[in-house]
Amino acid sequence: MRIPLLAIATLALSLGQQPGTSTRNDAPAELRITGDVATPLTLSASDLKSMPRQTLKVVNQHEKKEETYEGVAVRELLRRAGVPQNEKLRGAAMATYVVAEASDGYRVVYSLAELDSDFQDSDVIVADSLNGSPLGEKQGPFKMVAPHDKRPARWIRMLKSLNVQTASSGRP
Repeated sequence: MRIPLLAIATLALSLGQQPGTSTRNDAPAELRITGDVATPLTLSASDLKSMPRQTLKVVNQHEKKEETYEGVAVRELLRRAGVPQNEKLRGAAMATYVVAEASDGYRVVYSLAELDSDFQDSDVIVADSLNGSPLGEKQGPFKMVAPHDKRPARWIRMLKSLNVQTASSGRP
């Protein structure tokens, strides 16, 4: 029995999906670093696994238990993208900030100095594992973890991009 294409398209739309698409998210995990960078990057999960790793032990305030995240320091990712760091982070570059965005549209801002080890021991990482296992679907594949924030509101789950921007002077 042959089903007309229009019937298939109508059924797919009624189920909330476009014809020819899958209900599963088969797209590979990627983290994009864009904006005011010398080298825009698109990093896969395996790219992050091959970089220098950092482990953070934090206390989950909601569940009152210790958790161990593992991933790559944000400063390392920004260094690879050619963002000014250490002694080069001065003058106009001090007005640079990073917008971290999740796949659900949630966004937060970090000043570039907050992520630079010459200014503070921020230890902010892009984590890809929790307690030795990959992050779950509602947390990952990547999560930005800022262990020294008093509230985890800037811990971006489902992290998809870091966009480096420079604040305008506001002068005419």
